[in-house]
Amino acid sequence: MLRRLLLLALAATAASALAASPASAETLKYRYGPIDVAPGQNTIEFKPNSLKPDRPGFITGFRPNLTYMNGKVPGVDVVHLHHGVWIVDNYPTYAAGEEKTNIELPRGYGYRYDRDQVWVMNYMIHNLTPTPTKVYLTYELDFVPASSPRAARIKDVDTIWMDVRYGNVYPVFDALRADGTDGTYTYPDDDPDAYADGFKRNQWTIDRDGALVYTAGHLHPGGLHTDLTLTRDGRTVNLFRSKAKYFEPAGAVSWDVAMTNTPPDWRVDVRKGDVLRVSGTYDVSKASWYESMAIMPVAFAPGDTTGIDPFSDRLNRRGVLNHGHLPENDNHGGGPAGLPDPRRLRAGAPIAAGAGDGEVTIDGFLYARGDLSNPMAAGRPPVVPQGGSITFRNLDDAREVWHTITACKAPCNKRTGIAYPLADGEVDFDSGELGTGPLPRAAATAQRTTWQTPKDLSPGTYTYFCRVHPFMRGAFRVVPR
Repeated sequence: MLRRLLLLALAATAASALAASPASAETLKYRYGPIDVAPGQNTIEFKPNSLKPDRPGFITGFRPNLTYMNGKVPGVDVVHLHHGVWIVDNYPTYAAGEEKTNIELPRGYGYRYDRDQVWVMNYMIHNLTPTPTKVYLTYELDFVPASSPRAARIKDVDTIWMDVRYGNVYPVFDALRADGTDGTYTYPDDDPDAYADGFKRNQWTIDRDGALVYTAGHLHPGGLHTDLTLTRDGRTVNLFRSKAKYFEPAGAVSWDVAMTNTPPDWRVDVRKGDVLRVSGTYDVSKASWYESMAIMPVAFAPGDTTGIDPFSDRLNRRGVLNHGHLPENDNHGGGPAGLPDPRRLRAGAPIAAGAGDGEVTIDGFLYARGDLSNPMAAGRPPVVPQGGSITFRNLDDAREVWHTITACKAPCNKRTGIAYPLADGEVDFDSGELGTGPLPRAAATAQRTTWQTPKDLSPGTYTYFCRVHPFMRGAFRVVPR
C-alpha cells in the first residue's frame, strides 16, 4: 500500500512538473558579460551578442534579469537594468525594464529563430552608487527546436514595437504635476506638442492581415497603465490596458511593481490598414516624473485567422499579473539617515553676483556648497538674492558621470530607497542629466554640463537631489533682495 501511494505521489509530481513547464520546451540559460559597471554609470550601450541557440527553432518565452558575479540579484535601488533590448536583424524584438516583465507567448505561437540572425544587445545599466561593480545580464529562453514534432504546430509571430517615442534611442518624456488633469497625465494625449514634427511616433499601420496574440506594458515609477487601441474605418476600440500593480506601500512611486499582460486566450483579428496606437498614463498627484517611458511590444501572427473581432465583447481584456513582489525591491527608504534639516542650518556664504550669477560645482558625487552630507561650513545652504540664480556645473562629466538637480520636498534628508526621495518639491525644477559625450552612449544627457536655478523662486530654503544618484542631497536658500 505504501509503495502504491509513493508511486502515485511520484506520478502526480511528474505530471505537475510537466504541466508547469512550457509544454516540453527546452529552457536555455545565458549570461551576457561580465559587464564592468563604473561608479554612477547610466550609459546606453550597443554591443554584439552571440549568446543564442545553436540550432533553428522557436522562442516561446523570455525571462531577463541582472545578477552579480555570484549569481545574487542586486537591489534595484543599488544597480539595475534600466532597460535591455535584444535587437534581432536591426529590429527590437525582446525587451525588459526595471519592472522585469517576462514574455510568455500563448501555446502554439513562437518567434522563429535562425542561426544566421544578427543579435545586438542594447542595454542601459544604472548604478545608483559611487561604487564600481561587475554584473551579468542574464536571460532564459523557452525554446522549441525546429526538429521537434511540436515545432510543426507553432505559428510564427513578429514583434510590433509600440512606443510613444518610437525612433528615439532614449524614448522618454516628462510627466509633470503642473501638466496633469485630476492627478493623472497621459502621453501623448496631454501634450499638444508631443509630435510637433508631424510624425505620430505612437502609431503603427498593420501591413498584413493576421492576429495579435500577446502584449504587456513598460512604465517607469509613477506609471499607472499603458493602453493599446485599434482604429478601423473611423472606429476606435481599446484592445488592452496593461496595468501597473504596485506592491509599494506608498503607492505608485517606486520600482516595486509588476505589469499585467494579456490572458492566454487574447486574440485580436487585425486587417491590413488597421492603425494601432499606444499611450501611457502616470500618477502626477504625488510627484513629477522625469524621463518617463510608455512602451508596449506586441506579438503579431501574420496570416493567423483565429483572432476575435476587436469591436466584439467576446475579446478577453482581463489582464494577468506578470509576477509577484520581488525581494530586490525591499528597500523602500524614508527612514532616518542622519542628515541635517537644511531649513534649520545657518545660512552659507552668499553666491557671488556677476556674469554667471555664481556657481556650485559637482565633483566626486558631492555638491561643493550646500551638500547635506558635509558637516562643515560648506554644507550650509548657499544664499542667493531673490531674482538671482545659481549655476550648477558638473565636473564629473569628465568621468562620464552625470547628475541632476531635482526639487524634492524639504527636508529631503531621509534614507535612500526605491520610494525616496521623490521629485515632490514645493515647486518643480529639474536640470536634466548634466553631461555630454558621444551619442548614442550619452543619449540620456542634456548635452550640457551647466544649469541655472529658476530666477522666479520666492524666498525660502529649497532642497534637491540627484535622480541618477539619489543619495546625493543638497540645499540652497533664496532671501529677499
